[in-house]
Amino acid sequence: MKPQGEPNPSFDDAVIDPDQALPGRAEPLPLDNQHLVLATPLRGDFPGMQRAVFAMGCFWGVERLFWQLPGVVSTAAGYTGGITPNPTYAEVCSGRTGHAEAVQVIYDPAHLDYAQLLRTFWENHDPTQGMRQGNDIGSQYRSAIQVLDEQQRELALASREQFQQRLTAAGLATISTQVLSPSPFYYAENEHQQYLARHPHGYCGLAGTGVSCPIGLDMAQAAGG
Repeated sequence: MKPQGEPNPSFDDAVIDPDQALPGRAEPLPLDNQHLVLATPLRGDFPGMQRAVFAMGCFWGVERLFWQLPGVVSTAAGYTGGITPNPTYAEVCSGRTGHAEAVQVIYDPAHLDYAQLLRTFWENHDPTQGMRQGNDIGSQYRSAIQVLDEQQRELALASREQFQQRLTAAGLATISTQVLSPSPFYYAENEHQQYLARHPHGYCGLAGTGVSCPIGLDMAQAAGG
């Protein structure tokens, strides 16, 4: 464990030079556009629904975590936060795309709110580990929240500050989670979609810190809500 308050390396310290990034491709990877568990589309307009994107290590376990939440309409594994367009899994694992493994969450705001998604995010991985998550090492496993509008940004930043206070009180290290500006979410290959529904005993990798995250009124007030 790092000493309390010692900063972890941020992705900004290791950004891949755009000239060194893999070129990717113009067309998206093939996608079977139906969720294996929820029987909803993976890609679509989803009228009346809202969208969130989280990176918290290997996306197999992360996707299962979110599809189990009441109010979630669809989830998808993918890549975001980098440079290479429409990357493959192998390209992302090479470290030459700048992307993180991430999960897109489509949810019904009448039954689930963004603050609850943030609580699920913070409590189910270790956001202090920089370029890794447990035994998974590399920038593709970094912790990140891709915010899609200003309200999400304010709530993400407020929750990060409040969770840091809880971590500090528990003697844990400094959060390295990025709050990323909007950028494309590239769907992963079919074999990675709902992976743990296809392989129930497959690798998950999720492990939280044991510290609870405050949500609700306090967080809304911290965000200026």
